[in-house]
Amino acid sequence: MLRKCIGDSVVVDPSESLDVQESLSYDEVPVEILDHQIHRLRNKEVPLVKPIERHSKTNVPKGEILFRCPVPAASVNLSIFAYIPAVVSPHGSRTYVSVILYYQLLFYFLSFEHDQRVITMDLRSSRLVGTLSPAVGNLSFLRQLRLDNNSFTGQIPQEIGKLSRLQTLVLRNNSFSGEIPRNISRCSKLIMLHLGRNKLKGNIPVEFASLNKLEEMHVFFNNLSGEIPSCFGNFSSIRVISLLANNFHGTMPDFLGNLGNLQILELAKNNLSGAIPALVFNLSSLRNLELSLNQLEGPIPSSMGFTLPKLEVFNLGANQLTGLLPASVSNLTNLKLFAVDTNNFSGEVPSFGSSKNLYWLGLSENRLGKGKLDGLLFMSFLQNCSALQILQIDDNQFGGVIPRYFGNMSSLLYLTMSRNLIHGIIPVEISQLHSLLELSLQQNHLTGEIPDSIGELELLNELHLSDNQLSGKIPSCIGNLTMLSKLSLGANNLHGSIPSSLGKIKFLSLLNLSRNHLSGEIPKEILQLPEALLHLDLSRNHITGSLAASVNSTIRLKNLVYLRLSNNNLSGEIPSSFKILTSLTELYVDNNYLQGAIPPSLSSLTSLEFIDLSHNKFVSKIPDFFASLRSLKYLNLSYNDLEGELPSDGVFRNKSRFSVTGNNKLCGGIPEFKLPKCPKKDPSSGKSSRMMILIIALVVGGIVGITAVAILLWRYNIKRKQRVADNQGSTVVDAVIPRVTYQGLQKATNGFSLENLIGWGNFSSVYKGILDESVDGIKQIAVKVLKLQMKGASKSFVAECEALRHIRHRNLVKLLTCCSSIDHQGHDFKAIIYELMINGNLHNWLHQSCWKNSTTDEENHKQPRSNLNIKQRLAIVIDVASALDYLHNQSGMPLIHCDLKPSNVLLNEEFVAHLGDFGLARFTQADAATHVQSSSSTVKGTLGYIPPEYAAGSKLSTYGDMYSYGILVLETFTGKSPTDEIFKDGLNLHDFVKMDIPEQVLNVCDPTLVDRCLENKNVIRTEKCLCSVFRIGIACSMESAEARMDIAHVLKELKFIRDDL
Repeated sequence: MLRKCIGDSVVVDPSESLDVQESLSYDEVPVEILDHQIHRLRNKEVPLVKPIERHSKTNVPKGEILFRCPVPAASVNLSIFAYIPAVVSPHGSRTYVSVILYYQLLFYFLSFEHDQRVITMDLRSSRLVGTLSPAVGNLSFLRQLRLDNNSFTGQIPQEIGKLSRLQTLVLRNNSFSGEIPRNISRCSKLIMLHLGRNKLKGNIPVEFASLNKLEEMHVFFNNLSGEIPSCFGNFSSIRVISLLANNFHGTMPDFLGNLGNLQILELAKNNLSGAIPALVFNLSSLRNLELSLNQLEGPIPSSMGFTLPKLEVFNLGANQLTGLLPASVSNLTNLKLFAVDTNNFSGEVPSFGSSKNLYWLGLSENRLGKGKLDGLLFMSFLQNCSALQILQIDDNQFGGVIPRYFGNMSSLLYLTMSRNLIHGIIPVEISQLHSLLELSLQQNHLTGEIPDSIGELELLNELHLSDNQLSGKIPSCIGNLTMLSKLSLGANNLHGSIPSSLGKIKFLSLLNLSRNHLSGEIPKEILQLPEALLHLDLSRNHITGSLAASVNSTIRLKNLVYLRLSNNNLSGEIPSSFKILTSLTELYVDNNYLQGAIPPSLSSLTSLEFIDLSHNKFVSKIPDFFASLRSLKYLNLSYNDLEGELPSDGVFRNKSRFSVTGNNKLCGGIPEFKLPKCPKKDPSSGKSSRMMILIIALVVGGIVGITAVAILLWRYNIKRKQRVADNQGSTVVDAVIPRVTYQGLQKATNGFSLENLIGWGNFSSVYKGILDESVDGIKQIAVKVLKLQMKGASKSFVAECEALRHIRHRNLVKLLTCCSSIDHQGHDFKAIIYELMINGNLHNWLHQSCWKNSTTDEENHKQPRSNLNIKQRLAIVIDVASALDYLHNQSGMPLIHCDLKPSNVLLNEEFVAHLGDFGLARFTQADAATHVQSSSSTVKGTLGYIPPEYAAGSKLSTYGDMYSYGILVLETFTGKSPTDEIFKDGLNLHDFVKMDIPEQVLNVCDPTLVDRCLENKNVIRTEKCLCSVFRIGIACSMESAEARMDIAHVLKELKFIRDDL
């Protein structure tokens, strides 16, 4: 119980609490108790504790600070929230304060004027929790209330509106919720209102119009919504408006341009749309303009460099702005940050040479540069920007070479120039950028070797050079970059062995050396990298050696998440030491020469989501532990030599989640795979069993013998006309099961009637039909009947069957079976049976004159071709790219299609594209990396889609498919065939599109797409998408084969475009 005492007669131990009971009246706690406690703390030499200074006559505190003690051992906490104002006795002889006094890790200080009224409460960063009591409204003399950087919850009390003298209210960095109290509008003297980083919702109260003295308004990082209220127009003294990171919508109001004293306007990360009011660009006092991450559109005024002379921060990134960057920005001498990334700006980059303090220049993801050879000329002016630290120009159309004076920008920390049209070499002067932390040059056209001088960038954290045409060896000096966390050199022409010096990079988290021509074994130094490595990709190289021998005794990559060693020449077994990779989520070792049984050590990898062990030589049974891996999303065991019963639990319950194609010794499993039933073991034995077996064998042998004789006689009499050439096709046909008869196909197609004819070509006609009995669960079929009287038709049949036997992909037509027989007239008959694609082919959808031959019913197939919108067309070309990527890069030995065109792109009922017609397809020879096969002189493609080098007798290559694909992409989005009558006098589809993009992109689009585009609210984004797609089509259909994009790069870019649409 508290005793009434004064001064030194009170002894309160610092470790105890002094609890003021509710029964005590407010004049019963003498202020001298506080004096005594501070005296004790000060004597213990606690820092920052100050004595209370008092007036000599009134004995009341006169200093601003009552006490302050921010120490970890003990501190005095004067609780404010059960709070009654200070009471002074009539004679002024003694001041009493009602407090709860206790010790914890906090500090407070209160300010007093001579009348002993509390005017300032500053409790920032005091680790306070709980709600703010309405009693705070009783501090009627309060001018400043700062409770920022605490953990307050609940609503802001309406009683704050009673603080009529309040000038500063700072509640930021708490967890206040609910709406902003309308009563704050009664604080008419308020100058600063700071409510940022809370959980407030609702609108900004319109009553705030009365706060005409407000100079700073901060409500950033809340959940506020609605339009920017008109009350802001009354804030004639306002200097700072910060509304960023909320949910405000609508347009930016014009009255913002009338706030003549405005210096900082932050509206970023909202849902604002429309144009930026022109008057905003006339606010001559403006220093910071932050409008990024909205949906603003329109151009920037060309005069902004003259009308905003004090501008320091200009951030308009991630909008839909268009037009040119104003040349007048060269007058912005105070500029520090200029970011317009992720918009639709075009043209040249103006000079920033006069902006000496510029430290951030962000121009990424626009249409700047136009591919001109002098596209990087603006960088010469940046040499004057001695403070420049961040330069981002990736995802544009900058051409030219990296200038040598580039090395003069020694202050750079981050340099990103990826996904442009930059060519030439990496200059050795890059070594002068000693402060560089990130260098990103991937997806350009850089050539030459990686300079040794790059090893001098000792502070570099990230180096990205992937998807270029760099050659030579990986410099061993890269091992000197010991601060690297990400190293990406994939998709180049690098050769030689992987340098062991990379093992010195102890902080490496990502290493991508895929899609090169690297050889030799995996260096043990890489496998001994510390646990920082998360992503390792060495796929699509010529790496050799035994995986088990390389890994077993060395691997330390315990935190590895992603491991891809696909498409190499690795041999041996999967090492047992893989069991330590317990964080691994993706494992790809497909297309190697691995062998042996799948080891039980993989059962320890419980985080695995994707496993690909396909195209190896694994034997024995499929381990049961795969079924118990709960995180597993997809398992590919295809094309091995696995045997025994296929599990039916876990991932094996769903056919779409695993593949075991090409393992012919498997049995059992779910019914969808139609595998044979596994034989049951017979427990009986002895003489009776042997006798039964003998009897069965004799009976079966007799039946087989009689049947064989009958078949021989039938074949001799019926198939005398069978040509010797059939021997070539029979091997292929026999491998495709189940078989169907000629009679069955004749019935299914109504006698191969004209009504069922859905397509035709040089070597075949295609009919739709319905089987009496399903094949692989499918009854609706497409029957491709070979015209055997045509020279090359039989060879086409064999080629197509052979190709489709070895490939399986969701975007390839599904081969059900083949038929090699005799028709009703005794003539040879060969047919290939596919699953019917209900929506016909892409050619019919693009060209209305062909629509009458759709595969659908009469009432369904008369839909207008405008049903193919931009998203459907984009999805189709992505599907085709996926199929080509599989054929070229993932199907073992690369397969060249040789006849890619819209009529060979078939669409199912969900408009998923399937690539078909492999009659001209050719597998490449052993040296697949060279992309060559035999002479193209004997291959006949389709006019308009045949690459020009084939006409000159060049060898077949995957680059030829890329040409055809590029034409297909252009045709899909223009609606014009490459043989259209407008293409004459040297004009072709490639040049027709190239001449009009990006400025006139809608001029070359299919008119049905133009109509939809103009109806779309995001017309700018749609135009940008179309430009990007057309650029890919142009890049794929270049006259020079070596200049064409590869399909893996195309697929990646198209997916980026789809995600941005």
